[in-house]
Amino acid sequence: MTSLLFDAPGPRAKRLNVLLNVVVLALVLVALVFVLWQFYQTGQFESRKWSIFTYPLVQQSLLRATVATLQAFAVGAVLSLVLGLLLAIGRMSAHPWVRLPCMWVVELFRATPLLILMMILYYGLPPLGFTFITPFIAVVTALTVYNGAVLAEVFRAGVESLPSGQSEAGYAIGLRKSQVLSLVLMPQAIRAMLPVIIAQLVVILKDSALGFIVTYQELLYEAKRLGTQVQFGSPIIPAAIVVGIIYVGLCLILSGVSTWLERRLRRSPSSLVHKTTQDISQVQL
Repeated sequence: MTSLLFDAPGPRAKRLNVLLNVVVLALVLVALVFVLWQFYQTGQFESRKWSIFTYPLVQQSLLRATVATLQAFAVGAVLSLVLGLLLAIGRMSAHPWVRLPCMWVVELFRATPLLILMMILYYGLPPLGFTFITPFIAVVTALTVYNGAVLAEVFRAGVESLPSGQSEAGYAIGLRKSQVLSLVLMPQAIRAMLPVIIAQLVVILKDSALGFIVTYQELLYEAKRLGTQVQFGSPIIPAAIVVGIIYVGLCLILSGVSTWLERRLRRSPSSLVHKTTQDISQVQL
């Protein structure tokens, strides 16, 4: 049996693939055991270092840091989606005076590292008179402009990947470009864009950890603070492990929500098309 890109592996190739998988898995396990052994040798698993997490005040501080992380993520995600949609519409505009500025904004912020944006907002703008910039505003604004620029390309690629005949059919029945985009193209492109959008939302959640640079008291900031407690042996590694587990849990929850959405849309593949047909019929009437 063959495919369009390569020949199906034979018995010898299959045995070689199995052998390579076993070797890679063994190397990963050896590396993991080595890291854990080094942690044990340096006393990272001592009860003294982990006892800090048994105090209710420490648990409450971790909970507050988790809430702060989710707040920055939620606001940044919503604003990124809105900004990305607006920039994508601007980039697809037929007017150069709209399309070109949107293109420059997308290329500028997409090419600027997120950490630099946060530092400029928090450390660079207050001396210029922008004294209202708080750590939360700096983190959310940086997340918004960076990920909004990335999502703008995602939205644009999703819309432009659709067959051109659909937009031409919309124009043929008298729809304006805005109506073609909102009633014909965007509903069909949502399903194709959803996995990439969810992946970018996971990136936003993880990038919120950079907020500790601008003293935003999220999870990584709290891990750094707890790791400097000398009376508990400076448990920086245990604090990083605990916070890492929290981050992994949050990302798994977000990925689970995305999987649920994809399955729900897959069960009713004609729902978006049916709604689009009804909207077009109402416009014609």
